[in-house]
Amino acid sequence: MIPPLLSLVKYDNPTLVSTTKEEDRRLTNKLGKSTKRKELPPVEQKNSATQTEDILNSILPPREWTEDGQLWVQYVSSTPATRLDVINLQEKLDQQLQQRQARETGICPVREELYAQCFDEVIREVTINCAERGLLLLRVRDELRMTIAAYQTLYESSIAFGMRKALMAEQGKSDMETRIETLENENKDLERQVAEWRMKSEAIEKRENERREQEAKKHKEEVQYLENYAKQLKQQLENFLSPQKKPAQAS
Repeated sequence: MIPPLLSLVKYDNPTLVSTTKEEDRRLTNKLGKSTKRKELPPVEQKNSATQTEDILNSILPPREWTEDGQLWVQYVSSTPATRLDVINLQEKLDQQLQQRQARETGICPVREELYAQCFDEVIREVTINCAERGLLLLRVRDELRMTIAAYQTLYESSIAFGMRKALMAEQGKSDMETRIETLENENKDLERQVAEWRMKSEAIEKRENERREQEAKKHKEEVQYLENYAKQLKQQLENFLSPQKKPAQAS
């Protein structure tokens, strides 16, 4: 395990816990049990330095790492902070933000981590002077982390929901394009059929017009023939009746 990175939280100097592997495992287990977050001791019982250290260790657990087969532990500092320490904390925060190229706006894990460390350092400084304020700030910090975690979960869920909707829309778009292509082909086929039926209709209409013209011409010729025939019969009848009229007039 590599040594921990620099933090804005003020820690004491690292302490060598063990140098052998057996002691390392034994003390690691012991330290692991002791460094687990437990119920904070009631602040009304006593106001000693030991109680403050216990509260600090409960709020900010000690860091531990292994280097060259040696187990090192680093506890959070219980030294009260001065005004100069607060100013230095602000300067270190700005410096770390600039060095690690944290983004000023939007979601930035680096900026979130640095401000979390700064808030932990403020909790440490306040807890040393007043344990009740430190515990209250601890509740505020935990509530903020829970809120941020809830928003992150909601954000991830919305991203997943958006991706599903986008995939569904893409699939629906593909299906719609296929349906549009099918309908366009059907429309072209129907237009072709309409054109064919229109040509057939025009041909039938033309043929019927020609037939009607021929029938009309034939009917006209028949009428003309009958009229001429009627005139001939009338003329013959008149000629037939004319000789009978003449003798009657002579007598």
